[in-house]
Amino acid sequence: MSNGSSSGVKRKNLRAARPGKATLLAFGKALPDTVVKQEYLVDGYFRDTKVENAALKEKLQRLCKTTTVKTRYVVMSKEILENHPEFYTPGTPSIRQRLEIAGEAVTKMGVAAATQALAEWGRPISDITHLVYVSSSEVRFPGGDLYLSKHLGLSSDISRVMLYMLGCCGGAGGLRVSKDLAENNPGSRILLVISDTTLIGWRPPNPQRPYDLVGAALFGDGASAVVIGADPLPSENPCYELVTASQCFVPGSEKTIDGRLTEDGIIFSLGRELPQMIESEVEGFIQGLLKRSGRVEAGGVDYDRLFWAIHPGGPAILNACEKKLQLAGDKLKCSRQVLSDYGNINGSTIIYVLDYMRQVNAAADKPDPEWGVILAFGPGVTMEGMVARNLVA
Repeated sequence: MSNGSSSGVKRKNLRAARPGKATLLAFGKALPDTVVKQEYLVDGYFRDTKVENAALKEKLQRLCKTTTVKTRYVVMSKEILENHPEFYTPGTPSIRQRLEIAGEAVTKMGVAAATQALAEWGRPISDITHLVYVSSSEVRFPGGDLYLSKHLGLSSDISRVMLYMLGCCGGAGGLRVSKDLAENNPGSRILLVISDTTLIGWRPPNPQRPYDLVGAALFGDGASAVVIGADPLPSENPCYELVTASQCFVPGSEKTIDGRLTEDGIIFSLGRELPQMIESEVEGFIQGLLKRSGRVEAGGVDYDRLFWAIHPGGPAILNACEKKLQLAGDKLKCSRQVLSDYGNINGSTIIYVLDYMRQVNAAADKPDPEWGVILAFGPGVTMEGMVARNLVA
């Protein structure tokens, strides 16, 4: 199990976090062991699934180039495929087997990410008062939150919250819920854990399901964890303050990002209109969010004067945001770097972007602006956003 090379980041010059406002105090990452290099994906994918289709193979090769992804990490392995031929046999029920493997995998990755975040945080684990768990890769009763709590050794009376099937906006949704918990429970410390694997929806190439090739070229597996709390103690190292959170559903977009749990796993579909829809809707959402923050007036905003942590659902989505908001070419560099290094890791991706940003900030001669926006898109289409403060002065 790889930990994603996240480590403590110490800063000399900090802005003070405002009383009662939630802050991000520590990060953790974890990745499965199987590494997928994009240049080798196509041949291996068709070989392992025993599919021969030159047209589909050529299409996947094109997709692999356009996604800008270079490396991903996945739970799926040659051993799993050898033991479970039903995963690549169309029409064969496999949901039970997928959920069994996925449940174990997301718990393992979640525990590793949380352990890293707790180590960076440096305080006793008994100081964690709430656990927020986010996943779109498992269905269990009791849920993965209880398994995480047990393996981490959290108190049996810890307050647990589960957020399931939020897809790519799960990380931002988890931050929103954690922010509310931190600010409404003085002295609390929230452990947010997000863990996902594509195994739940993995399937062989199929000319009737072209979107499956997008998933094969774009998505990866991984977990992330963040410790969140208000009123940081002297021993804690806050990096971002969470100011104002908002969520918006785009009317009539129910089928644009769609997923259905079937006998052979989750089947996803993605509308071609998604990038254009985001380009059309994102500025109005951002303006409302900035206005509600009470810090930046909506209308006539110079978006380049803000920092931007945007979930890299794919290059077309980043390009749409960049174009609509007229952002300079380097504003989304951390989002693009995460996409290149890990692919789209579902809900964890936005946490990886924030972790990259804080590391870049710590090393930069000129840190990012004080004010910025965290933004993610998920099923529906749902937009999750947050105005945040960079505490690196």
